[in-house]
Amino acid sequence: MDTPEDFDVLIVGAGISGLGAAYHLQQHCPGKRWLILESQAGYGGTWRMHRYPGIRSDSDLFTFGYGFKPWMGKPIATAQEILQYLGEVIDENGLAPHIRYRHAIRSAQWSSARHRWLIEAEQQGEDGRALGTVRVTAKFLWMCQGYYRHAEGYTPQWPGMERFDGRIVHPQTWPDDLALDGRKVVVIGSGATAATLIPAIAERCAHVTMLQRSPTFFITGRNANDLADMLRQLQIPDEWTHEIVRRKVLFDQAAFTRRCVAEPEVVRGELLAGVRAALGPGHEAEVEKHFNPRYRPWQQRIAFVPDADLFKCVREGKASVVTDQIESFEREGIRLQSGQVLDADVIVTATGFNLSVLGDIAFSIDDQPLDFARTVGWRGAMFSGVPNMAWVFGYFRASWTLRADLLGDFVCRLLQHMDARGAQVVTPTMRAEDHGMALRPWVDADNFNPGYIQRGVAQLPRQGDRQPWLHLQDYAVDKDELPRADLDDGTLVYG
Repeated sequence: MDTPEDFDVLIVGAGISGLGAAYHLQQHCPGKRWLILESQAGYGGTWRMHRYPGIRSDSDLFTFGYGFKPWMGKPIATAQEILQYLGEVIDENGLAPHIRYRHAIRSAQWSSARHRWLIEAEQQGEDGRALGTVRVTAKFLWMCQGYYRHAEGYTPQWPGMERFDGRIVHPQTWPDDLALDGRKVVVIGSGATAATLIPAIAERCAHVTMLQRSPTFFITGRNANDLADMLRQLQIPDEWTHEIVRRKVLFDQAAFTRRCVAEPEVVRGELLAGVRAALGPGHEAEVEKHFNPRYRPWQQRIAFVPDADLFKCVREGKASVVTDQIESFEREGIRLQSGQVLDADVIVTATGFNLSVLGDIAFSIDDQPLDFARTVGWRGAMFSGVPNMAWVFGYFRASWTLRADLLGDFVCRLLQHMDARGAQVVTPTMRAEDHGMALRPWVDADNFNPGYIQRGVAQLPRQGDRQPWLHLQDYAVDKDELPRADLDDGTLVYG
């Protein structure tokens, strides 16, 4: 068998996290040999895979964009605008020669004898047919593939789905041939996907109904940033504008998050007032019934509705909201537990996604299968007993890229530290005082509890009750602690 190509660092995924990792490597570790393997036919990750109408960011691009590249557009951007931005990152930094597309990693095996990961990937041709297995080795594995399964979304199984005469589709696998003109559409779900999709299709459908089991919190506002617009008008350098606006957004977000915990009912009232204003007179009863969640603000992600477009559709009668439980699917649509039947030609299940722990790759260490659920996270980035590997897991309440940027700097600092020590291996390891500490789920359900996390939390690593074994999900803390994290406190064992 041919000798595998060998690299210092293998990055898994060419989306937001992977391209950011590549940029940081080139900047801080210019002597390293690195490669990106990407399963899709091009860069962009989520923004390439999702093709449903209207797809856009639900985070502002001043924080969802990279700290190293100014964002020049509106705060909320379309998938195409984000892909263009990522393409510029690739071109401006010469990343393209280091990316291999259509390479789906099937296994990753660590060898303590060789101090290497052996990665086996299935290469596909442009027609999707398998071309064979590609093998590479790497000293360090940088997992940047996200945390949900790209190939399929989550669709619950309801009674009678086979009876429905129309089409049932999930936004994650949106079909190119789906005709919506003049059709009655029911969108099951109430999160950011539903709030994005409905305004994008309402104009051409006969009617769209958002069917939700329970309400979601929404924030409305202009798709503009007044501070950014003013600084640009004053011809402040783009880099300065980006950083100033980024800091202002983060400051405001941190204050809002604190208020959601300290005075949740006050915040609830403010959010409902925003929806009430967006819907206008005559919709007061709908606000209480359809937009007042059972949970406190920010216990699940809050969807931003730019320019109140979702509520405009409801106000104009092009869309409606129904809060009820599904009894069964019928030939003509959906029967609810209340007895009401929603007629539909097309049903869209905007019901979330399936968690994928580290890309569904078969990991092993010295021929022993690795179960990540039995590991403990080291600052939410590495795992006890797992050598030479980092995982980019972003923020729920803030932009994913904020943590991708922080971890980009951190991993490069760790690689430099290993070189300075002459170490080939680094493994997070429990100290004597860490044994017996209380272990908790990767995500605290009281802090954040969306359905996809609750369904898959048993697959995820755990966290401890002290640093560095905590996974805080708090940018305000991470931005100070990660750059100063002690790499010689005894929890990282070098060899």
